[in-house]
Amino acid sequence: QVQLAESGGGLVQAGGSLGLSCAASGRTFSRYAMGWFRQAPGKEREFVTALSSSGASTAYADSVKGRFTISRDNAKNTVYLQMNSLKPEDTAVYYCAARYSYYSANSYYTRLAEYNYWGQGTQVTVSS
Repeated sequence: QVQLAESGGGLVQAGGSLGLSCAASGRTFSRYAMGWFRQAPGKEREFVTALSSSGASTAYADSVKGRFTISRDNAKNTVYLQMNSLKPEDTAVYYCAARYSYYSANSYYTRLAEYNYWGQGTQVTVSS
């Protein structure tokens, strides 16, 4: 139903900023709740942030709250992750994910198993 492709990853110094994009090829992007997850080498994939299909509700992991912002532009079939005040601990592969949420427009999802579609990831490296 939807294909996702992340972009915008790269290397940045601690304290810097980076913006990620996730482009969706699906025909009904506005019906999907979106999320960002990340995975560092040797560690489990973890929740970063989520956004409802309506765009009205958001959630953030405690580790990124106040530093990261998720947003979406349905006209462009894109979800964004703005990352500020980056720390070396933020180094990971970042994945965007989608869950069909047409009947729950204000719901967001924070667990891996709740998402149906995943991108291939983009590497973010924060140097100290």
